[in-house]
Amino acid sequence: MPSYYLSEDLARFGDIAKTNPRLFDLFLQWYSQTMEPGALDGKTKKLIAYAVANAIQEPYCIDSYASSCAEAGISPEEMAEALNVAAVIRGGGTIAHWAQTLNTIERKG
Repeated sequence: MPSYYLSEDLARFGDIAKTNPRLFDLFLQWYSQTMEPGALDGKTKKLIAYAVANAIQEPYCIDSYASSCAEAGISPEEMAEALNVAAVIRGGGTIAHWAQTLNTIERKG
């Protein structure tokens, strides 16, 4: 069975610009400026983007940033470590919400 997400669909990313070119242009400006080296270098930003893409489970960005990271000389080990950081933070956030359960139980008690 083919994937729901097709890599060739990534080329359609810009199609939303047809609905409101000005907003899409503003998004691209924001995106471009954000990804420029600043306090963080470009490689670090690519690695962060890769980890976040995995954490939010966005397949197009996973593909795009896995490629960008590899092209920037980021090793599979570095990508795996960044991925594990994102995963543990996401998992920790889930566990931290246990407090919500305790609050609910206490209100019922």
